[in-house]
Amino acid sequence: MDLTLTPTEFELQARARAFVHDVLQPIELELERAGGRLPPEQGRELRRRAIEANLHGGSMPGEYGGQGWTVMEQVLVHEQLGQVTGGLWSYIPGAYNVLAHCDPEQRRRYLDPCMRGERSGSYAITEDGTGSDARTLAATAVLDTATGEYVLNGEKWFVTGPDDTDFMIFHCHLLDGDRRLPTLFLVDYDAPGLRMRHDPDYMHTFADRHPQFVLEDVRVPASALLGEIGAADEMTNDWFVEERIHIGARCSGAMERLLTLAVKWATERVQFGERIYDFQGVSFPLADSAADASAARLLTRECAWLSDHGADRKVVHAKASLAKLFASEAAFRCADRVVQVFGGRGYMRDFPAERFFRELRVDRIWEGTSEIQRVVIARALEKRGVGRVVG
Repeated sequence: MDLTLTPTEFELQARARAFVHDVLQPIELELERAGGRLPPEQGRELRRRAIEANLHGGSMPGEYGGQGWTVMEQVLVHEQLGQVTGGLWSYIPGAYNVLAHCDPEQRRRYLDPCMRGERSGSYAITEDGTGSDARTLAATAVLDTATGEYVLNGEKWFVTGPDDTDFMIFHCHLLDGDRRLPTLFLVDYDAPGLRMRHDPDYMHTFADRHPQFVLEDVRVPASALLGEIGAADEMTNDWFVEERIHIGARCSGAMERLLTLAVKWATERVQFGERIYDFQGVSFPLADSAADASAARLLTRECAWLSDHGADRKVVHAKASLAKLFASEAAFRCADRVVQVFGGRGYMRDFPAERFFRELRVDRIWEGTSEIQRVVIARALEKRGVGRVVG
């Protein structure tokens, strides 16, 4: 396995780094003080600049209006996006990978506008009583044979998207006699019967919101079906794998920025006549975090390389869980250490260390908790073999 970057990968990495440094990082504090809500015209400008930088739709194939990046290229970009607080990467136009299953009319209505930064979608999976076990989702779809429409019912939590999100990918069970067929539907937010129940504030201050929605007898045409009936679990799992790799990459990037800030501060800050960096109580925790950051980066890039080179999907799935588990937990350790290095300043929201400390906590929860990653890894050790999972 050769993880040496190609000239094309270096160029993409540099382009993403410049966008983060020049466009996103300068407005981090503004977003924080605004409670995660930027004026609509500012959001449109951020999307325009992302498109201008050719950073939009990275994971979507070129024939669907995306960049067609390899998984490794996606990782290189997300490593840079992880170095910005506030989830500002959500302003970069893109689409969930399941939208590659759109038919031509769905593509015209949903995918193409997403690629142009004109629409944003959300993925509605989690429910009040169901999280990681999608097999027990209570949300349902029933075919009305008289009209040919589907009637959707359910309640969804943590439906993530920016303020202007206007449609969701609704994961439910299509009831067919005694069968419950996991199926995806495209549902516009203005559909009769769909309402936002609650838009809670969370520990982090993100450009994305995570509201709760209720669907009560929402009628959609057969053309709202996304992909094949009964295929939702597999499609959603493919999305989870991609997201877990991206989370691993962003956590690696967050650690890089945290370490950069901490080393600069600690080597310039003088107490008792010495740089605080010269006290092992300061420098050794940073050394531990450097080891964590390096390991997280290698795990994530290894997973990307395997995916790009046609490795067994089940092995890639396990590797993605390894990367997310380790990187998310290591990044939170790193943020905790760096807050301590900065002392009282590290506890101020004006400083990135404090914001990272709040924001990185969710990476151990969403797109599969750390406990679920351990379940995935443990099962893979038994079914695939230790050598294939850790080798």
